[in-house]
Amino acid sequence: MRLLRVGPTGAERPAVLDDDERLLDLSGVVGNLAPTPENLRAIREAVTGGRLPLLESGQRVGAPLPRPGKIVCIGLNYRDHAAETGATIPAEPVVFLKAPHTVVGPHDTVLVPRGSVKTDWEVELAVVIGRTARYLDSTQEALACVGGYAVSHDVSEREFQLERGGTWDKGKNCETFNPFGPWIVPADEVPDPQNLSLKLWVNGELRQDGKTSDMIFGIGEIVHYLSRFMVLEPGDVINTGTPAGVALGQPDPKPYLRAGDVVELEVEGLGRQRQVLEQA
Repeated sequence: MRLLRVGPTGAERPAVLDDDERLLDLSGVVGNLAPTPENLRAIREAVTGGRLPLLESGQRVGAPLPRPGKIVCIGLNYRDHAAETGATIPAEPVVFLKAPHTVVGPHDTVLVPRGSVKTDWEVELAVVIGRTARYLDSTQEALACVGGYAVSHDVSEREFQLERGGTWDKGKNCETFNPFGPWIVPADEVPDPQNLSLKLWVNGELRQDGKTSDMIFGIGEIVHYLSRFMVLEPGDVINTGTPAGVALGQPDPKPYLRAGDVVELEVEGLGRQRQVLEQA
């Protein structure tokens, strides 16, 4: 079961792709696609009951959550990525936030910011929270708070991030810098989220090819850790880090993104994204 939103920008409707690849309208079932136990139960009952209207295929796919409450990101969470950027392996998760307005659909245009010379790519596994997580006692309890998984593209402007004042926020929060989706897969339908491949291509050339098994901090550890510092609520998104292969880690001249470039990315079992870059 894959939860998604389809339709023109700003007028998307919630939908589900069932096991028979039918696109079914969820408008009369749920108001949003936060993968809470209540929402997932209602959606599964509606699909099983055979009472959902059929939607026309081929529509634009928007982000499954157009405005998450918050997007919490984990930096330097793959050893090979830390090594390629010359960073020390972190002793604790490196945490930063992306603003909800950075979220766009999986195939929407990504804008190269004005003045940018170092726009970079990062394929990531996104964790979508399904239950409130607050001062959790264990990684097992943390994993029980995960409602689903998705593909996230943590687009980054490295000069803004690393050379313009010493904070990451400026390089992570430019408009369109978090394509998300195409859908959310419920957590109980992802057999092993710590054994998924992640791939990213730029103009048809494979740039990133990693596995979630190479994370420094696993999903349960991340959710458990974050719950000590903030309350995670249903519909919040966690970007869990990226493997090696980003432009920042390449030898000079570094192949940063430019207008006209095409980026494609996927996480095993969770779908595929494609974006064309345009100048802002």
